[in-house]
Amino acid sequence: DKSKLEMATGIILDTIVGNYAQSEELRDTPSRVAMAYEEMLCGYDVDIESLFKTFDGEGKDQVIVMRHMPFTSVCSHHLLPFTGEAFVAYLPDKCAIGASKFARLLKAYSCRLQMQERIAEQMAMAIMKYLEPHGVAVILKGTHLCMTCRGTKSMGSDMVNSVMLGKFREDATLRMEVLNLIG
Repeated sequence: DKSKLEMATGIILDTIVGNYAQSEELRDTPSRVAMAYEEMLCGYDVDIESLFKTFDGEGKDQVIVMRHMPFTSVCSHHLLPFTGEAFVAYLPDKCAIGASKFARLLKAYSCRLQMQERIAEQMAMAIMKYLEPHGVAVILKGTHLCMTCRGTKSMGSDMVNSVMLGKFREDATLRMEVLNLIG
């Protein structure tokens, strides 16, 4: 509800600076913030299953990797953005998926109130569920504003996490191949 977001932003501005509506600079801020949150949190409306249009019989015996996919999300703990890049690998069994679908899947999950670890897990689980590959790996590298602009103010730090499922978890040789391909 955009009007609720505008009202809440107005309350925050009034609390911080007083009568924000008197400021030409801040007068339209509640509307801008509401539009920004609508855009940044549009992932709740995505039908995940619809992203998995497949190509039967393609990609067998190949490790397929999509690298350096950028993402922006909003931390569910502080409502501050975090940004990074994602790497996805899978070993097809019966079918492959179009390359752009991984970017769409990443956007669907990152455009929600999130934790970086949850995005990787949700992506890996969805790929396993809808593609049924032999293995899936999802690795995310992110920089969190909740660490860089507040708290520890740890500029230059990033967090890396991975989810490995199926053969990528069970077979050390395949896992190393994936990590080498990702770089």
